[in-house]
Amino acid sequence: MSNEKIPCAVYRCSKQVEMYLYLRPDLKPESLPPELLKRMGLLTHVMDIDLAQRKLARVDNDKVIEKLRDPGYYIQMPPSGHITGHLYFGD
Repeated sequence: MSNEKIPCAVYRCSKQVEMYLYLRPDLKPESLPPELLKRMGLLTHVMDIDLAQRKLARVDNDKVIEKLRDPGYYIQMPPSGHITGHLYFGD
């Protein structure tokens, strides 16, 4: 792991179990595209992490770091077979 800090805020998405949003700390969830926010539902801040010091369990750190640079966020989808399909959310 590197000595360079790579901070990241992690949010849990309410519309899909085990879906998480990794967000660059200078951004707020409200700055994301409205359609994306609508699909994720309520976002609950889970933790702040340093990606240079902590290895992620389900996703490659380098992939998350690349996405944090541009566009500033990464969405971790649920493991295969755990995606809940909704035809209509009422929204």
